Amino acid sequence: MRLYRFLTAVDDATFCHKVTAALNKGWHLYGSPTYAYDKKEKVMRCGQAVVKDVEGQEYVPGETKLGDW
Repeated sequence: MRLYRFLTAVDDATFCHKVTAALNKGWHLYGSPTYAYDKKEKVMRCGQAVVKDVEGQEYVPGETKLGDW
């Protein structure tokens, strides 16, 4: 199965650590990062899509927990 996640966080070290943790669990960057201003919170936010192939497993919507991989 191929898994997809979109990671987001405030533009600080938290975001970098979140992406780094995913990469160290075998996820791969997918596309370019995004960067936008959150007008309500008055902060910049980052986003990055990541994907991961898991052999021998079947994707089940609502049951497959992406954070477990």
